[in-house]
Amino acid sequence: MTAANSETARAQYDLIVVGSGFFGLTIAERAATQLGKRVLVLDRRHHLGGNAYSEAEPETGIEVHKYGAHLFHTSNKKVWDYVTQFTEFTNYQHRVFALHKGQAYQFPLGLGLVSQFFGRYFTPEEARALIAEQSSEIDSKDASNLEEKAISLIGRPLYEAFVRDYTAKQWQTDPTELPAANIARLPVRYNFDNRYFNDTYEGLPVDGYTAWLENMAKDPKIEVRLDTDYFDVRDELRTASPEAPVIYTGPLDRYFDYSEGSLGWRTLDFETEVLPTGDFQGTPVMNYNDADVPFTRIHEFRHFHPEREYPTDKTVIMREFSRAAEAKDEPYYPINTPEDREKLSAYRSRAKKETAENKVLFGGRLGTYQYLDMHMAIASALTMFENTLRPHLETGAELAGESE
Repeated sequence: MTAANSETARAQYDLIVVGSGFFGLTIAERAATQLGKRVLVLDRRHHLGGNAYSEAEPETGIEVHKYGAHLFHTSNKKVWDYVTQFTEFTNYQHRVFALHKGQAYQFPLGLGLVSQFFGRYFTPEEARALIAEQSSEIDSKDASNLEEKAISLIGRPLYEAFVRDYTAKQWQTDPTELPAANIARLPVRYNFDNRYFNDTYEGLPVDGYTAWLENMAKDPKIEVRLDTDYFDVRDELRTASPEAPVIYTGPLDRYFDYSEGSLGWRTLDFETEVLPTGDFQGTPVMNYNDADVPFTRIHEFRHFHPEREYPTDKTVIMREFSRAAEAKDEPYYPINTPEDREKLSAYRSRAKKETAENKVLFGGRLGTYQYLDMHMAIASALTMFENTLRPHLETGAELAGESE
């Protein structure tokens, strides 16, 4: 930017949003449509939407969730009323099956799985008695690691079949070496309801996630710049729009140049394949619970939208692998070890100071080091907008740093 252009661009934006996931787009949309503010949204990727981005597989046209299956569900009516401004939803209800020793079981744990696994029908009362007997081996309050905690909740047979090896693959760590807190609850449903979620509202966007995300950003007062790393343009933007608050949704430790150390994350790797069959597994998601299978689950995306006319002779599957994130990986799940929490405390102190001194607010999954489902990220963004950002943009009220 030349000096002349710099002058004309001064105060060009009222708000700068770093990251175009659901948190960032919700903030941007509210500021533009409710307050008439000029908003710049930056994303270092080539597309909108963060990990919720979806695209059509070119050979089949089947919509693929690029970063793993995303299932929208919420019991928060405020969130539901908000998102339905941008997309209609199908009546899809998510169900998962778990493959163990060549047999597919209903999942989560319920009467269907218990009856299948133990070879006969159990009434709710009988199933409760069975789980109580098998879990009595270890008192839950005495559990010192994840394995002991899980056994204290569901018993050893179900733990060994459906939790032990799956957990080891997820964390690449023996469950005896993982903290008990990692599995605070393992609910068993004493009925045949095998819906994965129990929320009031559930479905998938009729036209796909990308169409939904684009609708959120379509207001002409929102400018989106893709393939742009905020840290490459930060000085230029802050010079051009010195009064504009910044909503930062990238990795918290990256913002502070890892000054307190790197936070630990799990990441996911995916193998996508087009197969010459109309149906590979008969269900959207199949968990692979046994240790001899390296991946944790397979997604078959055609089943997310049975209402669509997809090819009948081809299908798209995606194998999912879990491992510890390295420097250039996409982070998904916070590991949250005691060491991580100590670093996080230091970063949150820094974030609070950054808000007060430089008008930077931190939000979203990466910016708060919390695993947030989509509806949680949207709810958090709506709260930040109403309680913090709106008063500042309307009346100049002080920005109060909410770093967690």
